[in-house]
Amino acid sequence: MTQPAATAIILAAGLGTRMKSRLPKAAHRLAGLPMLRHLLTSAEPVFDSITVVIGPGMDGLADIARPHKVAIQTERLGTAHAALAAAAHFGDGDLAILFADNPLICSETLQNLLDARRAAGAGLALMAMRPADPARYGRLVLDARGNVARVVEWADATQAERAIGLCNAGALCGPAALLLPWLHRIRADNARGEYYLTDLVGLAVADGARVIAVEAPEEELRGINSRAELAAAEASLQARLRAAAMAAGATLTAPDTVFFSHDTQLAPDTVVGPHVVFGPGVRVEGAAEIRAFSHLEGCIVAEGAVIGPYARLRPGADVGQGAHVGNFVELKAASLGAGAKVNHLSYIGDAAVGAGTNIGAGTITCNYDGFAKHRTAIGQGVFVGSNSTLVAPVTLGDGAFTAAGSVVTRDVPADAMAFGRARQDNAHGRAAAFRAARKKDRQ
Repeated sequence: MTQPAATAIILAAGLGTRMKSRLPKAAHRLAGLPMLRHLLTSAEPVFDSITVVIGPGMDGLADIARPHKVAIQTERLGTAHAALAAAAHFGDGDLAILFADNPLICSETLQNLLDARRAAGAGLALMAMRPADPARYGRLVLDARGNVARVVEWADATQAERAIGLCNAGALCGPAALLLPWLHRIRADNARGEYYLTDLVGLAVADGARVIAVEAPEEELRGINSRAELAAAEASLQARLRAAAMAAGATLTAPDTVFFSHDTQLAPDTVVGPHVVFGPGVRVEGAAEIRAFSHLEGCIVAEGAVIGPYARLRPGADVGQGAHVGNFVELKAASLGAGAKVNHLSYIGDAAVGAGTNIGAGTITCNYDGFAKHRTAIGQGVFVGSNSTLVAPVTLGDGAFTAAGSVVTRDVPADAMAFGRARQDNAHGRAAAFRAARKKDRQ
């Protein structure tokens, strides 16, 4: 039997006051991706329709939410009030209400929440966890049949209730036909004058509806309300990403020191050394090695390439098969052909380097003239001498050489050698005279 369409409402209007930030809370990033986008990525395979509730002036969050619908909570009067701001989008099937500051929930857990409610025929299903430190989470009090009888906030709980390990994680679901009237019945008769989603439990129980708890790990359900909690969530997510990378066949020699972006791709047999950082948009193909203290972002590393140690690949870097990028080398918007080498102390920006080319230590491509960027084209089998300065736009043909210390401002034809430096003169005896003069000055 086909299930009716399922809808998710994501509450994302929080200002993040405790974060001391001008950014909305849901825009803060984990592994390079806004919290809201993490949750959307998990929700999209599960729900037929998603609406994000934001506050006034949160255009950045609206951009993050695209292509999903957005509703505006014009006044911040509590979580139930926020949910009702999207009432026009509830649909007539299952309705889940999620929180953008619970961004690490997996798709499987969201699907389990829906399936458990349907299987139990419950009017309401609450996401629950057993955190190592329950702290000030609301506790779920169960009845003799194991159903949720009520939610008790920490401040109102007795000592016996505070000893309960099962905690409310916030997310919930139920039939929209039940949730909508319950939401309208919630009253703001509390110290803060706000409308709270947790009051749904009391209304559901009073109407004789079954309320169940669906448990998931704390690592997925942790809330983020402060910078410290953001850091804890980052650590949890990084542990998940490291485990996934190793399970997929990558070697991390010191896993706890490697930091991934949400979209990092490592092919099997990739080896990653200690203290490597992957920014967004990195793809590493098989049997490549990323050595210690390297930083990669927006780049491609082909099979068998070696990066680092202490290398930086910026957006647009494309390192070919078996190529080497060595210590204190930076690439930006530059491609290296198969087997090319840039092994020491060089900057290659806005450039194409052909297969088998060797770039000597201290080489730089001067790609910016103060107004515009220009490209350097280096052919195959080129030897660029140490401390060469290549002033773009400039082309070095296949098999060309540049002498060490050259400043190259004109194209170098194939198989030609460029000497772009002043001729050396030796003044015999000048060094001895210089030393003698310096000694006399000191007397």
